[in-house]
Amino acid sequence: MLDESDEIEFEIEDALPEEKSLVPAKEPEKKASALSSMRSHRNLDARSAGRAGPSMGGIMAADLGEDSSNEDDHSKGRIGDRLIESGLITQDQLNVALQEKKLTGKLLGQIFVDLGFIDEETLSVFLAESSGFDVFDPKTTIVDGDCLSMIDKKTALRHNMMPVFRADNKIYVAMSDPYDVVALDTLRQHLPKNLELKPLVTTAKILSDAIDATYGYASSIKDILKELENEGFDPDEVAQLNEEDAFTHPIVRLVNALVFDAVKIGASDLHFEPEENFVRLRYRIDGVLHTAQILHRQHWNGIAQRLKIMSEMNIADKLSPQDGRFELGVGGKRVDFRVSSLPTVFGENIVLRVLDQSESIMPLGDLGFSPENLRKIKSAQSRPEGIIIVTGPTGSGKTTSLYSMLNEINSVEVNIQTLEDPVEYSLPMIRQTHVKEGVLEFADGIKALLRQDPDIIFIGEIRDGETANMALKAAMTGHQVYSTLHTNDSFGALPRLLDLNLKPGMLAGAIIAIFAQRLTRRLCSACKEEYTPDEEECNILGVDPAEAPRIYRRPQGENSCPVCGGTGYKGRVAVAEILMMDEDLDELLAEGKSKAEIKNKAVEKGFKSMKDDGILKILDGLTSIEAVAKVVDVYKE
Repeated sequence: MLDESDEIEFEIEDALPEEKSLVPAKEPEKKASALSSMRSHRNLDARSAGRAGPSMGGIMAADLGEDSSNEDDHSKGRIGDRLIESGLITQDQLNVALQEKKLTGKLLGQIFVDLGFIDEETLSVFLAESSGFDVFDPKTTIVDGDCLSMIDKKTALRHNMMPVFRADNKIYVAMSDPYDVVALDTLRQHLPKNLELKPLVTTAKILSDAIDATYGYASSIKDILKELENEGFDPDEVAQLNEEDAFTHPIVRLVNALVFDAVKIGASDLHFEPEENFVRLRYRIDGVLHTAQILHRQHWNGIAQRLKIMSEMNIADKLSPQDGRFELGVGGKRVDFRVSSLPTVFGENIVLRVLDQSESIMPLGDLGFSPENLRKIKSAQSRPEGIIIVTGPTGSGKTTSLYSMLNEINSVEVNIQTLEDPVEYSLPMIRQTHVKEGVLEFADGIKALLRQDPDIIFIGEIRDGETANMALKAAMTGHQVYSTLHTNDSFGALPRLLDLNLKPGMLAGAIIAIFAQRLTRRLCSACKEEYTPDEEECNILGVDPAEAPRIYRRPQGENSCPVCGGTGYKGRVAVAEILMMDEDLDELLAEGKSKAEIKNKAVEKGFKSMKDDGILKILDGLTSIEAVAKVVDVYKE
């Protein structure tokens, strides 16, 4: 167990490679790039926060009170030497700090901060990097009030720890010393036995300030609203808040609580909609909007200002549409929020799109594709060159499917480059470029990408003839190209490409496959209800009413299921059709045959429509006729 006087200044012999030489930083300006480099080498996704650290036997209190010029000391990789090697301090600064340590007896890390050589944030990130745990940053992490109540403030201050959030059977705890056995044992006495502890590292000062700022303030939406009603506030205060202390303000806590609630229940979007006398907040869950809160109009200016500050928008401009984004740690994961504001007659309408990094890249098998469609996808991706197009309206899961497809073939052996507007998720090893109107358009971006020696190109959307022409040329010069189109079905992509002035003879042989997909709601496995379909439903399913199968639907009448919140649905599943182009279909396309003729030929070859795929999922008990009918025309032959 670490001695209390040593706090977090420990060295990790087992975890760090032996350092054969140290090169002192010559320029203090290197601090920012060194800190950035440390961050870039760490996965700050809290899912990995608890990976195994060194054993207790490999941890020693850092004692840099003696001259650090001893060559044997360098091999131990102590805190001062490692800070020099990282470019965060110079040798001269270390010497000054060592002298100050002899005079004051303070901990070396705190001395570096007191002397202004590094700041608390830099020290916190460095200690997390050294210990193998993730860093806790109170400014970008939303604390779960339920977790906070597990221990009182006195206990939190005594042991320098604070429960932050819970994810599944894990609870993440901010600590200044993640190896403090006494603190960990104390915390375990207050927790359910099935919870696994995952430390997040920060400095003692940052943690102490966070404990003071968090305990004693309401954290639930209901309590914060009551506090606002009783005490009142000046909306202009929000814009003037110091970001270090902002999270104690009731408006800031309200915004954090609303965001936390939305992410916790799986909302994909938050809609703040001002009306004449109130503000409506709606969450989009599984593709359907639900009213979450009705807020008093007097709170809206403060809420809107806070959201715009977080998104780095211009808070003074309330008459122009604006876009922004911000990132927060919510429930054990890093979540991006893409923000859009639009002026309306009752004020600014603000919408937040939730981009959950932990759910952005899913294995293809988890997206709900049928075994037949998965086989087609793998077959399409095995082709060395050509265009793969995914079609569907906004919110149909096109980006998720394409990211998953790219991730399947992503390796060090291929160069994958993308053009996106905007870049929604960061993908490892894939070069992603943000397309911006008036700066870098899709067509110009493709020209630039072709000079980067790519094997695979992903174009966010084919919007115009020039982009379509460049994508076709890329496919015809030996590249595999992925892109999206806004059409109703897979066959609709062909006339759409012809409308963009692409020649049928050029398209024939260049298209590998065209996907069309929708997302339909998945029945809650805990409360779905089995029944026998009536005659009309049997006609939709294409079965004989006399031999009607048993299928499922959401419960009729009152439903208090805790799993789905009484909606009868939990999550979504893809309903898709995949048109695989072959020689026969290419010939019809080259001859300029109609969409109907091409479709008839494809059906002869076994093509299955989105309706067919939806029916299969209904019969498998994954979804209901009601849910499929909302995204696919089930009456269309």
